[in-house]
Amino acid sequence: MNATLSKSIFLPDLAATESFGRRLGELLFPNSIIAMDGQLGAGKTHLCRAIAEGLNVRNPAAVTSPTFVLIQEYPARLPIFHFDAYRLSGPQEFLELGVEEYFNAGGVCLIEWAERVRSALPSERLDLQIEVLNESARTLQMTALGDRHTHLLNSII
Repeated sequence: MNATLSKSIFLPDLAATESFGRRLGELLFPNSIIAMDGQLGAGKTHLCRAIAEGLNVRNPAAVTSPTFVLIQEYPARLPIFHFDAYRLSGPQEFLELGVEEYFNAGGVCLIEWAERVRSALPSERLDLQIEVLNESARTLQMTALGDRHTHLLNSII
């Protein structure tokens, strides 16, 4: 049976969020799946940029929300595939983008607005729920599904 683990972390400010994201990026492995949820403005794209920095992305400033293009790719230690499901009608439209090929391409998949396409996601992944506490503070609820992502979560906290 695959392991499941949940943990929560308090991120008091933007610097803490960036530090967490960079550390997570440093620990990611081929075919990592990071599924992010949180209200508009919660900091999903900002967290993606920090994760990309931890993966040694060549140009962190290039990591922007792929809301209108749906998928962005960035060269890094592991290729980064950055998805935004906000404008999609549901899991079927997500699958029609060819996402299953990305899931097994040896890179890291960062998925914003994952709740919109949850049933199309791999069963092994790290779910991140960002809760806004105030202008700068966040709580991050993390749920690791599967052995590799559970080991990842244990390594980061």
